[in-house]
Amino acid sequence: MKSGLMDNLRPDQIEQIVRAVVERVSASMAQGASAPAALAQPTPPSVKDENTATGKRLVETGAARMGITDAQALHCDSLAPYIDHTLLKPNATEDDIAKLCSEARQYNFASVCINTSYVEQCARLLGGSPVKVCTVVGFPLGAMSSAAKAFETRDAVSHGAEEIDMVINVGKLQSGNYAYVLDDIRSVVEAAAGRTTKVIIETGLLEDNQKVAACVLAKAAGADFVKTSTGFSGGGATEEDIALMRAVVGGEMGVKASGGIRDCAGARNMIAQGATRIGASASVNILKGDEARGKAGY
Repeated sequence: MKSGLMDNLRPDQIEQIVRAVVERVSASMAQGASAPAALAQPTPPSVKDENTATGKRLVETGAARMGITDAQALHCDSLAPYIDHTLLKPNATEDDIAKLCSEARQYNFASVCINTSYVEQCARLLGGSPVKVCTVVGFPLGAMSSAAKAFETRDAVSHGAEEIDMVINVGKLQSGNYAYVLDDIRSVVEAAAGRTTKVIIETGLLEDNQKVAACVLAKAAGADFVKTSTGFSGGGATEEDIALMRAVVGGEMGVKASGGIRDCAGARNMIAQGATRIGASASVNILKGDEARGKAGY
């Protein structure tokens, strides 16, 4: 079980820490400074108890910055290890899933990303290959109970899921109920039992300060990645959002860009801003570069 940065804090303490970090990033952005510089400040004076060290650690770890890959030097056909080959359409058939897995084997994508009912099929078809089985939990709304998300995670793991992409409760985040969001993410991280967990924050529905708060909470809950979008709620990945997310989580977490990435140039631009994983349904076209252009992403 992963330990989070806010274990054993009261809800009011969680709120104080998250709001302090958000305020610093917002102030830094308004001044044209980098988010990491804003985060690398002393612990908020409002956090005055035995857990002050926790707050300080959160601020300091958020300040770490991962070196940006020289993405433009990457050949299109070398991007497969970055890509989660994705099919989440409600009308996807078993034949469609079989094709997805066949393509994933052929091109050696990082994973296939599918709905939970297809986890067992993908685990069987990808057995013996390096391609991982990734599935989505609480998808696409994120508004179901934490217990339901945890159950769905355990069920997916029992059938062969190796990575979990969960959707946060956007309404709870926008309500400022950070303790709920933290526990919601943590319930899935714990249910995943050490498997890679990505937190979809649905950037298209959030203001910048809310994106920062979501990233802080995902990191505190022990998740491995933050991810932009489901692709089902409007909006998608933008270079600005990837840069912001990377600045907040530092080099200790992955950042997944998903939603609307249809070609090699788009994928490389996301990697240049700090993305370490790309979610796309146009994966094969991305590898082919200018030879083909994908249709609408997921």
